[in-house]
Amino acid sequence: MSSSRSPSRPPTPGPPSRLAVSATLQSRPSLSNLKVTSFNAGHSTVATDDEHDIPPVPIAPSMALESSSSSVVNFDMNNEPSIIKDVEDDSDNEDMAVPGLVPATDEESKKSLRDTLRRTLSHTASASENSVSLARRRIRKATVTELPSPEVSAFPPRDYFVLTDAGKPVYTSRPEEDALDHFTGPMGVMQALISIFIDDGDKLRYVKSGKNRITFLLRPPLYFVCSSAWGEPESVARAHLEYLHLQILSIVTGEQLRRIFEKRSNFDLRRMLAGSEIFLTSILQRLEFSLAMSTASLQCLRMDPSARRRLGEAMLPNKMKDILYVILVAQGRVITLIRPKRHSLYPSDVHILLNTIHQPSIMNNPAPSTWVPVCLPKFNPSGFVNAYISFLRKEEEAGAIPPPAPLPLFNRWNSTDVMTASNKSSTSTPPVQQETGIALVCVSAGGSFETIRSWCDSISQKLIHDGVLDTLALNIRSGQTDYTVSELGIPGLRHFFYKARMQVQMTMPVFEDPYDEPEDRRRLITLYQVIHDAIHAKSGQAEPLKLQYIRTEKESVMGWITQPFELYIAISPRLPKSAVVGAANSVARWVKKEEGRLFLKDAPVF
Repeated sequence: MSSSRSPSRPPTPGPPSRLAVSATLQSRPSLSNLKVTSFNAGHSTVATDDEHDIPPVPIAPSMALESSSSSVVNFDMNNEPSIIKDVEDDSDNEDMAVPGLVPATDEESKKSLRDTLRRTLSHTASASENSVSLARRRIRKATVTELPSPEVSAFPPRDYFVLTDAGKPVYTSRPEEDALDHFTGPMGVMQALISIFIDDGDKLRYVKSGKNRITFLLRPPLYFVCSSAWGEPESVARAHLEYLHLQILSIVTGEQLRRIFEKRSNFDLRRMLAGSEIFLTSILQRLEFSLAMSTASLQCLRMDPSARRRLGEAMLPNKMKDILYVILVAQGRVITLIRPKRHSLYPSDVHILLNTIHQPSIMNNPAPSTWVPVCLPKFNPSGFVNAYISFLRKEEEAGAIPPPAPLPLFNRWNSTDVMTASNKSSTSTPPVQQETGIALVCVSAGGSFETIRSWCDSISQKLIHDGVLDTLALNIRSGQTDYTVSELGIPGLRHFFYKARMQVQMTMPVFEDPYDEPEDRRRLITLYQVIHDAIHAKSGQAEPLKLQYIRTEKESVMGWITQPFELYIAISPRLPKSAVVGAANSVARWVKKEEGRLFLKDAPVF
């Protein structure tokens, strides 16, 4: 049995930089052929000396071994609290792939499974060590590998499962009404597998079955499982499972879970979560396309900085001791965020709030405002805060034209296989969550509901009286809050996203041709995630990478990290690497010039 731990990486990768090419994206196989695998990816190195410009230098071939552990990103925030706190999940570092399994329904079969796993893993550990040694010897001899473009069939719906440590089913992403009952048996097998490794003092991270990977996240008393054939890094699936965990904690606090399962280890959590499944489903819908969630950051609404400042000043609490945060949101993006002087806010907590306030039961509520008790797990996993939610302008009032909706997460399933184009509009699929309108969110730790409601109402009236709200609605209606790559005027540029590391915020243009179809977006987002994972060495790579370049049949994608920012761009595959380097420098200069409109900077504090 073997496990690996990745060392803590430095805050900012430094030279010598490396340019890595990922392994091939893979399609979904049968679940019947499980085996132990190791992962090797080709890498190339690029020497760069300038922190803010990428010189067009030759590429030296190399190769490095990829494993399955992840690590944490932490960097100096200059002592003063930032608007958003940049803390990523500290995932377990043990990694394990598992050979063929059989259903374990009793102690005898469980013992047989344990013995089989031990024999196979002992053999695999030895083979893995030999592979590592061979890979290191070849580091300077390998050629650069190219990542072929995945086909549409490479993106079947992911499956997510939540179960208790006693094997009780809690949630499944399958849309069928009886899905949980149908998966009771497989969930029992999952629990048995996990318990075998726990009994041996180890932790199961994932199972490889052909091209499919089943990832496990253990957060006792709950276990989280994701089955995916997208070819994304393991760290992506683990991040999705972590968000599922946080969403459950927003409904039932960690302290409540601990007390419940201490008293009754076989407690059926489904009864307590009844009616809340839509929150879990919608967070998975957001995760499929949200690069902000993938990179632990926020996407702010593009607007004039002076208008943003006026909004912030108008919302500044005056002698309101019980208020923690005040957030103004439009189109699912943050406009401004008011916070206490010595407090920051975690991106994951903001995403939990955004997912909560855009539920149909809240958005379509005829009442002018709604009180929602919610736990912000990173802020305090043991207690609730009160969120006052008021939609100042609904979609029809703001005149906003909603963007083209992505396909729902599960609308491609039918009873036997993936849905075809002819039945893709099945009425049995869940509606897509639309994030439109302008909402005011006030988070408080207590105090008088009436006092806070009256203050929020006064803020709403002030925004209306000053005309700021009408101006904001006009900008949304005219499309000024979005932008396209054509505004940059960079030849061959198709898409990009940029993360300002100090602000913990990201920006990107709208998806347009050739990424206006959901499957094309999935392909591009997966490539972004592969590069992001390699740059940060989140899956046990030998070291963080400053640059990585991938060429496919449909696009060339490059990732670049410096002290102040991360940049990921997609460009025409017909252009040479020197053009990609030039485009990256041009995008960085454009964002620097526009950062006042793209990011929330110097928000008021109280």
